[in-house]
Amino acid sequence: MENHSSHIEEPRDDYAAKLGMWLFIFTELLLFGGLFLVYSIFRYKFPVQFHQAALELNVTIGAINTVVLLVSSMTVAMSLAALQKSNTKLAKILLLITVFCAFLFLVNKYFEWGVKFEEGLYPGSDLMLQLEHGSLLYFSLYFFMTGLHALHIIIGMIILLVAYFKINSGKVNIGKYALLENGALYWHLVDLIWIFLFPLLYLIS
Repeated sequence: MENHSSHIEEPRDDYAAKLGMWLFIFTELLLFGGLFLVYSIFRYKFPVQFHQAALELNVTIGAINTVVLLVSSMTVAMSLAALQKSNTKLAKILLLITVFCAFLFLVNKYFEWGVKFEEGLYPGSDLMLQLEHGSLLYFSLYFFMTGLHALHIIIGMIILLVAYFKINSGKVNIGKYALLENGALYWHLVDLIWIFLFPLLYLIS
């Protein structure tokens, strides 16, 4: 009776975890949606300065990171599909590829930010404070939004690595994959946010 009872409660726990993840995703969309709205308002008020400031960014790195995240979204979805088909070996390989893509994204972002820091352009720097008001607002939003997104990348990597080790230990499997499913949902959110950030910050015309 005891085993039967725990078997019945398992789907409820998975459903609650998935619902909790969707609620969390909704709050994240509200957060970034608010930032996008603020960005749009300031861009409308300072179109020329926003355009000139955007020319200082490396579009190539931004485009590469976009491709990297799109590939990672595909591999994490394939990993979940592989686990649901009981192919744990493939699921783990695809999960590691996803984490590698995330690491590659952060490395690219490190070099991109590194160039700006070498130029003396970073939050609170003398150069930053000497910028025109519109340019100051642009770079403030750039550092804040891309920094916040990078933090989400790191959190996503941790979740996916935890899922990897639990697959390895057998705790996440064909009958119990809520952790990986929620991790994949979170990762798709991270990808979606960047899909909006890239054109807003890098492709202003």
